[in-house]
Amino acid sequence: MSYTVLARKYRSKTFDDLVGQEAIATTLKNAITSDRVHHGYLFTGTRGVGKTSSARVLAKALNCLESDGPTAKPCCACESCLRVAEGEDIDVIEIDAASNTGVDNIRDLRDNAAYRPARSRFKIYIIDEVHMLSTGAFNALLKTLEEPPDHVKFILATTEIHKVPATIVSRCQRFDFRSIGVEDIAGHLTSVLKKENVEADETVVRRVARLANGSMRDGLSLLDQLLSYGGGRLAPEIIEEVLPAAHDETVARMMAHVADEDAAAALACVEESLGAGQTIDRFCESVITHLRTLMLLNLCGADTEMVDVPVAARDEMASLSARFDGATYTYMISMLEEVRRSVRSSNASRALLDAAVVRLALSRNFSQIDALLDQIESAAPSDAPAAAQPKPNATPAVARKPTPAEPAKAPRASARRPAAPARNRETAQPSRQPSRPRATSGVSSADKSRIGGDPRVQKAIELFDGSLYNVERTPQTTPPPSDD
Repeated sequence: MSYTVLARKYRSKTFDDLVGQEAIATTLKNAITSDRVHHGYLFTGTRGVGKTSSARVLAKALNCLESDGPTAKPCCACESCLRVAEGEDIDVIEIDAASNTGVDNIRDLRDNAAYRPARSRFKIYIIDEVHMLSTGAFNALLKTLEEPPDHVKFILATTEIHKVPATIVSRCQRFDFRSIGVEDIAGHLTSVLKKENVEADETVVRRVARLANGSMRDGLSLLDQLLSYGGGRLAPEIIEEVLPAAHDETVARMMAHVADEDAAAALACVEESLGAGQTIDRFCESVITHLRTLMLLNLCGADTEMVDVPVAARDEMASLSARFDGATYTYMISMLEEVRRSVRSSNASRALLDAAVVRLALSRNFSQIDALLDQIESAAPSDAPAAAQPKPNATPAVARKPTPAEPAKAPRASARRPAAPARNRETAQPSRQPSRPRATSGVSSADKSRIGGDPRVQKAIELFDGSLYNVERTPQTTPPPSDD
């Protein structure tokens, strides 16, 4: 007898076996119990979270032969349940939309849907990866999906819901399958190991659960690989030899080194992640996702529900998030997103990534303009004039006077930098002699309001206790030559 992989051997058989999707399982069971089964369902979510398994469980619940009608607890022993579990039932047709994308395939489906099922209550169509259907195929499916015969049920599954037309989505009940948590995956893997009579350290189980990235099928496939290598017992040494470290753990260590301003150690984490098979594009996405989590923990608190962080790692990540402020997080995320887009078309993608990581380690050396102005304000007034002298050609200039006259402050949103006076080339004289600065009387009220609205001018006036004056240069012209 051929070997059955763990992902198929321990596939969910009933609604109670679904891991991490309890809300969806409860909704489907209540719909069957209350006789409110819809004619079309749309299951969406990432890979390996139970979409196809849930579709088969729902098909077994609707067509179980041991029950007089649809039941929330199929027997899993009758001919119908066994055939559905194997994907070979004559009345439960599973279609791979990736290889049946045309209008002719959907036309055949529509024609066959008119015939009643051979032995079951319902004829059920499970269309996997439905987003792969062509536009014409979707249009051909619309009418049948909206008003199917009473004996027909549709269950659509997709990993890319944004590619499914809204006309299809609106005709179905949509269920979003979430990524399975690390704790749920680890618990299921522990149960599988017990059934397989294999001993494993807890650290090995948790490492496999983290490497699964929310996919139960990926976790079981990794466990299958370890069992092929380690035999009857899984020790930590085995996983270090066979499987790489989880990418999120590597990213977390890199960010800790960035917080310590240790660029060399951060670059070593980059080398480790890329050496384990991570692409530069994907690595940037992982770092951006990790930075978003840290930013939300920093701004919203360690107990926020906006991030999905394991309980065991939440305190450590909250402590790390406090080492950066919100402005630094926005700077780092924006820079990494720019790098992610640039590496796709660059021949020096690794150099761009390394330079970005080094700059992340130096990000704490960058300050916001507002923070620098606050530092200037906190300085002693006696030292301020000596530290900042106005440039000779600056416009406007700030002069000292005994009585301070503070101009009206305009809102920050309307602040604009004053433009330098334009030179009229048509009236310019041919003389190249240098011009002398001439201080005119005061500034007009309109110019005073416009220039005084600049936040930097306001800060300077408050700091130096000055007022606005207009400084212009009047060109000196050479008198025209006399007729003599």
